[in-house]
Amino acid sequence: MKSKFKPLFISTLFVTGFVSISFIDPPKYRDLNKNGKMDPYENIKLPIENRIDNLISLMNIDEKAGMMFINGTLINTDGSIDKQEGATGMASRIPSARDLIVNKKMNHFNYWQAPGVKELAMGYNAIQKVAEESRLGIPVTIASDPRHYFSNNVFAMEANGFSQWPEQLGFAAINDPVLTQKFGDIARQEYLAVGIREALHPMADLATEPRWPRVSGTFGEDANLSARMIQAYILGFQGNQLGTTSVACMTKHFSGGGPQKEGLDPHFQYQKGQVYPGKNFNYHLIPFEAAFKANTACIMPYYGVPTDQTSENVGFSYNKDIITRLLREKYKFDGVVCTDWGLVSDTHMGAVIWPARAWGVENLSEIERVKKIIDAGCDQFGGENCPQYIVQLVKEGKIKESRIDQSVRRLLRQKFILGLFDNPYIDVDNATKVVGRADFKKLGEDTQRRSMTLLKNDLKLPLAVSSKLKIYVKNINPKIASQYGIIVDLPEQADIAIIRLNTPWVPLDTDNPFAKGFHHGDLDFKGKDLEDVLALCKTVPTIVDIYLDRPAVFPEINSAAKDVFGNYGASDAALLDVVFGIAKPEGKLPFELPSSMEAVRNQKEDVPYDSKDPLYPFGFGLHY
Repeated sequence: MKSKFKPLFISTLFVTGFVSISFIDPPKYRDLNKNGKMDPYENIKLPIENRIDNLISLMNIDEKAGMMFINGTLINTDGSIDKQEGATGMASRIPSARDLIVNKKMNHFNYWQAPGVKELAMGYNAIQKVAEESRLGIPVTIASDPRHYFSNNVFAMEANGFSQWPEQLGFAAINDPVLTQKFGDIARQEYLAVGIREALHPMADLATEPRWPRVSGTFGEDANLSARMIQAYILGFQGNQLGTTSVACMTKHFSGGGPQKEGLDPHFQYQKGQVYPGKNFNYHLIPFEAAFKANTACIMPYYGVPTDQTSENVGFSYNKDIITRLLREKYKFDGVVCTDWGLVSDTHMGAVIWPARAWGVENLSEIERVKKIIDAGCDQFGGENCPQYIVQLVKEGKIKESRIDQSVRRLLRQKFILGLFDNPYIDVDNATKVVGRADFKKLGEDTQRRSMTLLKNDLKLPLAVSSKLKIYVKNINPKIASQYGIIVDLPEQADIAIIRLNTPWVPLDTDNPFAKGFHHGDLDFKGKDLEDVLALCKTVPTIVDIYLDRPAVFPEINSAAKDVFGNYGASDAALLDVVFGIAKPEGKLPFELPSSMEAVRNQKEDVPYDSKDPLYPFGFGLHY
C-alpha cells in the first residue's frame, strides 16, 4: 500500500565520523497565479522558452499590452509607494506603481527621484509585493538613468549614497577599458542592491556636434574610442552574458543622436532634425556595433528625424528602415527595443503643454502613432501609460496578436533571464552595506582625479602644499581649499588664484521648465562673465578649471590664465589634489575644443574633430 504522504528529501552530511541526517521539504515554487499548483512558467527547472510559452498562453491582451509600456513611478522619502496627501511637484504628477500595476497591467518602471538608499530598497520591495498580488504575479523590472555622476544636467541624478564618478566623458578621457568595466561592475552591484535591474544607459551617441546638450553623457566624438568604452561598460553591467546577477543595459540612442542640426535637441519642437552634411551616417553606427558585440540587452532609438537617410523623414522609433531593416535585419538584434520617453501623448505640466515627440508624424492620432511604432519594429513604449490603444488595435484587427506576442516574448525573456520570476525581492539591510561601500567610493574618487585633463601648465604644476601659500578661490569650497594653503578674501592678497567655471550655455526662451535646463546655445564666455575672469588673471596668477559638459570656447581665458584644466565631473578635492601633486592628471580630451563660435558654426554636425584651427585638438592632454 502506498503512503499517502509525499516522500521527504534526505540530506546526508558526514561530520567527524558521524552521519547527520536532516529532513527538508521539497523545493518550493512561487505560486504566482495562486492556483495551488506549479505551472510551467513557475518551474525554475524548465527551459526559459518553455516558461515563456506557457505564460504567454495564460496572458490576456490587457496584460500583454501593459507589459509593453514603461514609465516613471515614485518612491516616497519614507520608502512607501502610494501617493501622499499634499504631494507637490513631480510627486503629485507621477502615478503610483500600484495604480499602474492594477489599472494598466504595467510591470516596467523607472525612478526619477533619488531618495535614500534604504528607502529605495524598501520601495522596491513594496512594488514587487503589489506585482505579486496581480493575477499572474508577473514581477516588475525597475530601470534607472545614471545615478553615479555629478549630474550638472537634466539627464541623470546626482549620486545620493552611491559611489560618485566622472561622467562618461571622464572615462573616455582616461581611455582605460579595464577601469570602465570595473566601474560597470561596481555600478551593477549598487544597482542590484536596491533592485534596479535595467540601466537606461550607456549612451553610444557621438559628440560630433559640440552644441548638443547631451554631449556630457557620451564618450566623446571619436567612434573607435567610444566603441571600446561601450563594450567595456556593458560587460561590467551585464557580464559576458545576461544572467541573474546582471543589470540589463539599454544602449542609446540608435542609430546615433549626436548630429543634431545646430545642436538643437529633439526633446522639443524647435529642433531641426538630424543632418549629415558630411555623409557620415555609418560612422555613428560604430559604437552600436560594439554594443551588439557585448550583447546589450536593449536598444533605445532617439527622437530625431534622420533627415533624408531613409525612405521617409520620421523619427527613429517610427522609422521601419531604422528599426526593422537596419537594427533587426542587418544587425540581427533580437533584444528589446524601447522608444525614448513620450513619443505618443502630450505631457501636461500645469498650464504648459509639452508636445509628444512625434516628429514627422504629428498629424497622426495617438492610436495611429502607437500602431506605426509597433509596425516599425519596437517592443516597448517609454514614458507612456496607454496600453488601451494596443488592446483596441488588436480587437479591431489592425495589429495581429501574434505581433504583440513577439514583443512580449522579448520582454518576458529578459525578466526570466534576470531571475525576477524566481526571486525578485532584495535585502534592505544589505542594500545599505553595498551601496556607497568605502572601496567603491575610493575608486570613484580616484577616477575623478585621473580624468582631470591638464591643458596648459605655465606654473609648472604641481604646486607644493604649504602653510605659507596664500590662495584665493572662487566656486570652490574654502574649507576644502584651506587644507592646501592659506585662504584669503581678496585676489590682491593671494599668491595664486584657483577658480572653477562651467561651460557657457544660453537658456531657451520657453515656458517649458524642463527645456530651460537644457544646455543649448553658444559655448563661448561673453560679457561680464568673461571680463571678471580676465580681470582676475591680470591681478594674480590664476589656475582655471572648466567643467566640460560640452566643448567650451575660451581662447581669451586660455591666453590669460597660467594653467588650465578640463574636468568631466570632479569634486573640489579631486581638482586640488591634482593641482598640488597628490594625484596626477591622466585625461586626454575626448573631443576637440574649438577656437571660436564661428568655427563651431562652420563645422559639420556629423563629422568628428573638423572645426578650423581648434584651440586644443582631440586627444590633447599634458602630464606631470
